[in-house]
Amino acid sequence: MKAYRAALLRFDDNRQALHDSDGLLVVGDDGRIADVGSWQALRERHANVPVEHLPGRLLAPGFVDMHIHYPQTDVIGSPADGLLPWLENYTFPHESRFSDAQHAAESADFFIEELLRNGVTSALVFSTSHAASVDALFSLAEARGMRLMTGKCLQDRFCPEGVADQTEQGLRESEELIQRWHGRGRLGYAITPRFAPTSTDAQLAGAGELARQYPDVWIQSHVAENLAEVRWVAELFPQARSYLDVYDRFGLMRERAVYAHCIHFDDTDRALMRDTRTAAAICPTSNLFLGSGFFDYDALARVPFLHGLASDVGGGTSFSPFHTMLAAYYAGREGLTKAGVSLSPGALWWQHTAGAAQALGLEGVVGNLAVGCEADFLVLDPQATPLLARRTGQASHLDELLFAMIVLGDDRLVERAVVAQA
Repeated sequence: MKAYRAALLRFDDNRQALHDSDGLLVVGDDGRIADVGSWQALRERHANVPVEHLPGRLLAPGFVDMHIHYPQTDVIGSPADGLLPWLENYTFPHESRFSDAQHAAESADFFIEELLRNGVTSALVFSTSHAASVDALFSLAEARGMRLMTGKCLQDRFCPEGVADQTEQGLRESEELIQRWHGRGRLGYAITPRFAPTSTDAQLAGAGELARQYPDVWIQSHVAENLAEVRWVAELFPQARSYLDVYDRFGLMRERAVYAHCIHFDDTDRALMRDTRTAAAICPTSNLFLGSGFFDYDALARVPFLHGLASDVGGGTSFSPFHTMLAAYYAGREGLTKAGVSLSPGALWWQHTAGAAQALGLEGVVGNLAVGCEADFLVLDPQATPLLARRTGQASHLDELLFAMIVLGDDRLVERAVVAQA
């Protein structure tokens, strides 16, 4: 066993942020949190456990990114008129290179290091349509001991040569990847139709059948991100009530199903998300960058469903969870109503840690500093930059401290990312 003494940030069962100004985090030899609380309360109980003392530091749960594209690392910051031109001009040409296993491995290595450098210790990730891209990312994540889910993109129409797959071949490769990787260590497979327009009915039906056969794998895709995309889906699937209804008709909505964006919804869509326990990955930097719109936090309060935050790199503009949380704050304030929503610092942080874990079906596994959770945590330095040190030094309560880090923080705040090791 090993213990760490520092300030602690964690969450209770009511989503409330808890702060121990002088805390103790005890990690067992199984890589899970064995005890957590104030130093004074726990010091005698663990008197024989070696302690690493980290004065001035804050231990916080590792961030959980619910939606990110590792093949798009090299297209981050590419200018485009909107989602569909961005895919055509940047995304698809870059993704075609991932048929090369060496290129996939080099990109996966950089991607994993960038996640950890920014404090992301768990992620649900898009690979490309090439099985080699999935193998490369899983191999690197396994080597680092990360909890990571990914899957091969299914896209058998409206895609250029080099990234399109064949209907049956794509489904067969997906099943082979499930059998090779799912449940191996901390890895999980995600059935991954890119988005409804780029899959035929046959491919979507096959994806739904895979989801039925393997109920503990994840499902991930995109929905209702962009108004032009929504209109396109209505033309391609005239029988569906809405864009979201397309996925429901093909058996792709259930626990561990995650859909990115979820912007252009009505309350019937929201109720469907709630009733099927399907989760939304909210991607504020991407939505702002591509001009897609704002996630409706007002409506979420009215019809609640599982949700959490995501970077959506490369449409998203940063790997940093601090940038993502700040963008979510902006989006909530802008909102779809004049009133908007003011998201508290604790609520923002919860959406990128314990809330994201809950949305992924991993509550009590990652995303929190709680007994039994895997010991993925961050050593944060609230004095990492002169301005941050000046502001956090004047924080009089927890919300001020957390919000200062959200507004002023970046990768420099993350002194160390610790990944659970049994």
